[in-house]
Amino acid sequence: MRNFDLAPLYRATVGFDQIADMMDRVLSSDMTQPTYPPYNIEKTADDAYRISIAVAGFAAGDLSVDVKDGALVVSAQKAEDDGERTFLHRGIATRAFERKFQLADHVRVTGASHADGMLHIDLVREVPEALKPRRIEIASGDAVEKDVVDAKAVN
Repeated sequence: MRNFDLAPLYRATVGFDQIADMMDRVLSSDMTQPTYPPYNIEKTADDAYRISIAVAGFAAGDLSVDVKDGALVVSAQKAEDDGERTFLHRGIATRAFERKFQLADHVRVTGASHADGMLHIDLVREVPEALKPRRIEIASGDAVEKDVVDAKAVN
């Protein structure tokens, strides 16, 4: 695997720390990505998303959904079995896990639900009014002079 030095990027940019940190995380992470538990990410509306994670064998109390440092962290810890059951085949994995999803700017978690062995996490992107595109009206020369005259008449 190649190692990339991002130091020149840090020296030459101002205000792009988050992008550089994300690139550093991606490049330094192991090439093997965890596959447990399986999940889906779907777009439910223009600015709404849903992450669905298969959590068969886990109760709602075994699951934890947190938002830390711009990342959604989903983890599970199964309560210890009392050892009364004997399995001939154990195909449902109930091992502990932690899955992280990096959230984009202005994305927040609106809720989570657990039903039928699936954990659903709803997200919405809320762009502040100051960042939304807006149309600026172009005034003609006559309109500007008229406003100046009306302002003088009031004073």
